[in-house]
Amino acid sequence: QLQLVESGGGSVQTGGSLRLSCVGSGDTYRGQRFAWFRPEPAKERERGGVAAIYIGVASIGYDYADSVKGRFTISRDDAKNTVSLQMNSLKPEDSAMYYCAAGNAARWSSPDAYTYWGQGTQVTVSS
Repeated sequence: QLQLVESGGGSVQTGGSLRLSCVGSGDTYRGQRFAWFRPEPAKERERGGVAAIYIGVASIGYDYADSVKGRFTISRDDAKNTVSLQMNSLKPEDSAMYYCAAGNAARWSSPDAYTYWGQGTQVTVSS
């Protein structure tokens, strides 16, 4: 099965940047849709989709939450079995534990559509 390990979290000032990495291992890396999630501040336990990437037969699909569109960029490097999230122009409200997920998601932003999860990496943005 697929294991996911995140790294790259840390503390930055408002307006700063971080690059999160998710390294996959196992025999099911190929064919998975990858996404980044973080807890929803207004909900008890729900995780909200931040960004997702899907490589189809003849296209590559990207999805972003409205709150991060234009600031975050998701990418995938199959040679390194790595999915990355470049986070620019960070805001205090971006502070959260970020989780990498993979699966055959019918809806990119739905946590229950993903089978595999990493342990999370903490991002803290100070004013």
